[in-house]
Amino acid sequence: MPSNPGQKKSPQVLKHPIRIVPLHRPEAVAAAPAAAPHLTYRNGPLLTAVQVFTVFWGSAWKQAPNSGLLTQVNQFFDYILTSQLIDQLGEYSIPGRAIGHGSRIGTTVLTSPAPGTSVQDSAIQQLLQQEIDSGTLPATNPNTLYFLFLPDGVTVIQGNSASCQAFCGYHDSFGNNVYYAVMPYPGCSGCTGGLAVFNALTSTTSHELCEAITDPIPGQGWYDDNNGEIGDICAWKTRTLGNYTIQLEWSNQTPACV
Repeated sequence: MPSNPGQKKSPQVLKHPIRIVPLHRPEAVAAAPAAAPHLTYRNGPLLTAVQVFTVFWGSAWKQAPNSGLLTQVNQFFDYILTSQLIDQLGEYSIPGRAIGHGSRIGTTVLTSPAPGTSVQDSAIQQLLQQEIDSGTLPATNPNTLYFLFLPDGVTVIQGNSASCQAFCGYHDSFGNNVYYAVMPYPGCSGCTGGLAVFNALTSTTSHELCEAITDPIPGQGWYDDNNGEIGDICAWKTRTLGNYTIQLEWSNQTPACV
């Protein structure tokens, strides 16, 4: 796996835990991890009944073909949150906190302020907090997960890295445990991996969804110091579930990408 673009947090933590979807590299997909993967629980929160609220930033989402893609993405969440993919995460339940099905609790399109052609992660965090405070987004609770999607032509900057240059999506947390994922438009070959745009988006979205459920504060839930989170170990290895392309996720029980 490539190193994470996060910055240093303290003398004891040299880099932010891995929480990105890396660019598609066929040689990396084929290669076995350098160290045998095994996720261990770090005593942090888990999203046991995730409540996804989708946020589509930019006026382009109100126009075809993006408006159709928006509908497809929401339909994907409605299916996947009660699917076998979530069932398989049950092995990462802990006493008193069983991981089960979730739901999509709403959606919105944000047009003001416009995202521009380049957006910093800090600006995304600020936007989410402002919209939560204003009531446009629901108040956060221990299971809330905001999924923010950007239209084609918008580059996301996180740390010293950029979408379509180093990553295709990521999840993180800020403030008082506000959990969120950012999904740039897969407008480059490194973020489609030979898939159609929608299929690439469902693959990367499933990667981040499973990671946000099992490790909402990166590195404090289920994590592997050598290989990252549940999706990192299996990046760009896909399968079909229902009518959707999703990514394989690591199973400690198997042990393999399943």
